Amino acid sequence: MKPEKALWDRRWWRSPGPDVGSINVLEGCQEEAPATPSLWLLLKGNIIRTAKYNFFSFLPLNLYEQFHRISNSYFLFVIILQGVFPEISTMPWFTLFAPLVCLLLIRAIRDLVDDIGRHKSDSTVNNRPCEMLVGERFLCKKWKDLHVGDLVRLHDTNIVPADMVLLSSTEPSSLCYVETADIDGETNLKYRQALLVTHHELTTIKSMASFQGKVVCEEPNSRMHYFTGHLEWEGKKYSLDSGNILLRGCKIRNTDTCYGMVIYAGFDTKIMRNCGKIHLKRTKIDRLMNKLVILALLSPFAEQICIFVVLISVALTLGFWSKVTGFRTKHYYVPRINVHSLTTESIFILLSFVILLSVMMPMAMFITAEFIYLGNSIFIDWDVEMYYAPQDLPAKARSTSLNVQLGQVGYIFSDKTGTLTQNIMTFKKCCINGIIYNPEQENIYKENPFLWNAFADKKLLFRNSKLLSIVRTNKDKVVREFWRLLAICHTVMVEEKDNQLLYQAASPDEEALVTAARNFGYVFLARTQDSITVVELGEQRVYQVLALMDFNSIRKRMSILVRNPEGSIYLYTKGADTVLFERLHKKDMYRKEQIMKAATEEALTCFAEETLRTLCLAYKKVEEDQYKEWSQRHQEAKILLENRAQALHQVYEDIEQDLRLLGITAIEDRLQDGVLETIQCLKKGNIKIWILTGDKQETAVNIGYACQLLSEDMHILDEEQIIAILEDYQETKNNLPQVEMAAMIVSGEFLPPSSLANQDQLVKSVAVPVLQNKDSNTPQSPEVWQERTFVELACRCKAVICCRVTPKQKALIVSLVKKYKKAVTLAIGDGANDVNMIKTADIGVGLAGQEGMQAVQNSDYMLAQFRFLRRLLLVHGRWSYMRVCKFLRYFIYKTLAIMMVQIWFAFYSGFTAQPLYEGWFLALFNLLYTTLPVLYIGLFEQDVSDEQSLELPELYIAGQKDELFNYWVFFQAIVHGTGTSLVNFFMTLWISHDIIGPISDYQSFSTVMSLSGLLSVTMEVILIIKYWTILSVLAIFFSLCFYIVITRASQSIGLFTVSPTTFPFMSVEQNVLSHPYVLLVIMLNVSLNTLPVLAFRVIYQALKQLPLKEEKAEEVEEVPTEEMAGVPRARRSSYAFSHQEGYADLITQGTIMRRSLVVNKYSSDEDHSTSTDFI
Repeated sequence: MKPEKALWDRRWWRSPGPDVGSINVLEGCQEEAPATPSLWLLLKGNIIRTAKYNFFSFLPLNLYEQFHRISNSYFLFVIILQGVFPEISTMPWFTLFAPLVCLLLIRAIRDLVDDIGRHKSDSTVNNRPCEMLVGERFLCKKWKDLHVGDLVRLHDTNIVPADMVLLSSTEPSSLCYVETADIDGETNLKYRQALLVTHHELTTIKSMASFQGKVVCEEPNSRMHYFTGHLEWEGKKYSLDSGNILLRGCKIRNTDTCYGMVIYAGFDTKIMRNCGKIHLKRTKIDRLMNKLVILALLSPFAEQICIFVVLISVALTLGFWSKVTGFRTKHYYVPRINVHSLTTESIFILLSFVILLSVMMPMAMFITAEFIYLGNSIFIDWDVEMYYAPQDLPAKARSTSLNVQLGQVGYIFSDKTGTLTQNIMTFKKCCINGIIYNPEQENIYKENPFLWNAFADKKLLFRNSKLLSIVRTNKDKVVREFWRLLAICHTVMVEEKDNQLLYQAASPDEEALVTAARNFGYVFLARTQDSITVVELGEQRVYQVLALMDFNSIRKRMSILVRNPEGSIYLYTKGADTVLFERLHKKDMYRKEQIMKAATEEALTCFAEETLRTLCLAYKKVEEDQYKEWSQRHQEAKILLENRAQALHQVYEDIEQDLRLLGITAIEDRLQDGVLETIQCLKKGNIKIWILTGDKQETAVNIGYACQLLSEDMHILDEEQIIAILEDYQETKNNLPQVEMAAMIVSGEFLPPSSLANQDQLVKSVAVPVLQNKDSNTPQSPEVWQERTFVELACRCKAVICCRVTPKQKALIVSLVKKYKKAVTLAIGDGANDVNMIKTADIGVGLAGQEGMQAVQNSDYMLAQFRFLRRLLLVHGRWSYMRVCKFLRYFIYKTLAIMMVQIWFAFYSGFTAQPLYEGWFLALFNLLYTTLPVLYIGLFEQDVSDEQSLELPELYIAGQKDELFNYWVFFQAIVHGTGTSLVNFFMTLWISHDIIGPISDYQSFSTVMSLSGLLSVTMEVILIIKYWTILSVLAIFFSLCFYIVITRASQSIGLFTVSPTTFPFMSVEQNVLSHPYVLLVIMLNVSLNTLPVLAFRVIYQALKQLPLKEEKAEEVEEVPTEEMAGVPRARRSSYAFSHQEGYADLITQGTIMRRSLVVNKYSSDEDHSTSTDFI
């Protein structure tokens, strides 16, 4: 990726006078300092604001957002109609106003709580302490006080507050070591180095205060590993690159003090540029409820209901117009006594119908849904099975509106370091001379077997008495050289602290290997620029370092050429088995060596199956003449001005031949507890898991095998094969091959070029249906074609691992899957490098890990361990989805069952918008009479227990396929509700037709319809509840009690006397129900609504089981075939080693060295030269 050509200037100088301590920075190319220091206030600050609202904007902005919902606007319109035209209102205006205020208040409080959390997160970050240069001293300030151009002093373990140019440090050559796990996921330490000019000149605070310079750098961008700029000082220009930059979010390690100048602050920093924006997240059910137009998917569900209500109102108004017109034509002799004209009357009738039928879009459904979302979130917080005792961390639902989405996840995008792994490397096994040494159980030892070794590290868990005995006898040459190699061939530095040796390694792998050698008697004690001191079984030996050949991604090995105290020269090499086995001596190989090599290969296979990280160890003796000839060529290659790296590589290649195999080491990159079981369970639930990491490919692949995302029988698609498949697909226009038993492994550089474009544009395109993009299917859109085919091929694979990806690329991969697969995505991580991915995914899960809390602060759900994701999805997610789907279907059914009767009644009331039901029944039907059963379904309903949900992850597939709520289920609810209304109305009408009885009047008929409808929907809720408890019984009981008590109260003589117009139904129900005839009619209506439905469901379930049995029988007989056969592979290499190239040069050049007395402290009385070491 090429850096942008556009550069911008950041000018830094000291202004004289009373403001000597201030630092001034300007953007632009002005040659002179500003006349007034007030321009300093215009500099880019380091304050971060991710909150959505402030004190003044919350109320107007939140109301603006809420009334963008068409349902809220519709409710407000109806309330205005009720208040302005009380004569046409069928119920008091406050019966709708109070629920609307309640709904707005609930959602506003939820948004406020979420935003307060963001304010607290911002405050925590902005108020972190730092030391800033003010005048001629460093004062304690806060991150938010920093501006571009400020000088900052950092100490060991400090987090870098902004992107800075490293000016100097207390380390040799102004080196500074940083840990970037929170940025790119890599666990190995990286080093940064200041320019030599600033290293030599800026040695005191006074020199820094008087320093004048100009930094010209590129515009703020998201490229984490690239930087271009230069420092102009005293008429000279000094080049700056990424090796001179400390990025915000890095942690200073193994460096006492360092100094830097801020060049990017706040949202201009690279990590913040990669964090992305806050996206509005809505569930699939919300989108379905808001998009119920089958083809265009443009009309919201609430709008659908509004349009439906308005259309019905218009149709009924036309019926009124026709009725009145026909009556006047036929009975022209009747005088007109209307106060208003027919047109005016029709408009009033239309508005009356709109008010009357507004209950068909019940506000109670939205209010109840909010309580259901909140309740299910609280259950997540209360789940003791997801409580992590070691850190006292429970699970936390930071968003209350996405619980349903947890039951529909199709893709999980996971970070590796700190998410799947513990970031702890342990020396697990080794194979020496073809013999495997496994760890022994600790309980077999009565005392520590390493007590004889004063340097032993008590934290090392690997113990093997047989190997220890061989080491201490010191008779096996191979064993001796094996441990000697581990003690010598590395770039570890050592310091003494509290009478203990502390190893400072660039990678946890090297630290584990050197610590293992230390416990087995080969103690790395100190090093200088050209020597290494080792204590071997109590004897101190100094080896002269002749050459140190570093690791890199191409060589995959490291070598050291040393002269031992006896004067012999030896080459020690460690690296990948794929490169070392090619360099073993093959001529005149003894049978014993052949057997050893074969045994070692078997051990490699065994270690690979156990997903251990392996390194092969080999050595050889180098003759003096050979060394002199090679040394001359080595010196010539080192001084070349062109192609130096290639020449050195060839020189290294020449010496690293004819090696003798010693053995292999096996290191375990420990997974978090339960990761393996969780991934296997989620895979059974048809959830695909992709690993997105900034780490190296070997490490990521090894973890893929460790958690069984990858298996030995999988065909691994590398980048060349992927290109071949896509090119063949483009040329032949055939379908992509079936790759069910394949896995894709790609790097960030391989991703489609268009995925590196503007993320905001890509994220916006996610919301646009693919069919609307006319260019997407044409040859003129190669980038879109690349994206789509790449995603399609990746989604057909069993597993996908993307390594060396930046935080922004992680988010772009998530966006591509959302765009082309239309699946629910979940991203989980624990570091700042995962924030953008977490924000982009439909659901973001943050782990409260060792990499800070930035991921948690930007997530929707917080977990302490990856294994809790299993219960979050398969139990809480599936339950929430099932509950909300059942709640929605039932709510739609019961609303139509009651309100469609109003439409049928209009045909018999002259289309006059006369309400059939009592006004209080309409107002309280959804708020009280049916609320408790609905709440029970939404909060407590279970189809299976939590144990069964975990044992049968296949049940989760129903949510991915939208089986419980879709267009067909919505249509079923409409038909069912309409059928219930038809039965209740016309059966009662038919029975009471031409009969003078207890239900022949309007009010009695209304009461029978109310009770028939209420009992019918109550019987339906009894049929659909599967998890019966005392709460469900009480919910139904109290709902009926509410109806009885309130109806008796509203129809009492006392209230009728107070307000006859508000309470017109005086003692109607009591009079009607006193007749057994009426009770039989109600029972008949309820039976006709319940028994056929019950019979249909029983028969349907019985018929549904027959095809399933036939399919299972066919599956047993069929032999699965694949179109793309996997190519037989050779033994898999489990090589993985975390290391950064360059440390060897720092050692051999003496750049990294400083004076130390570690050797002298542990040396004998003999005279040894003073060594240098790293602190």
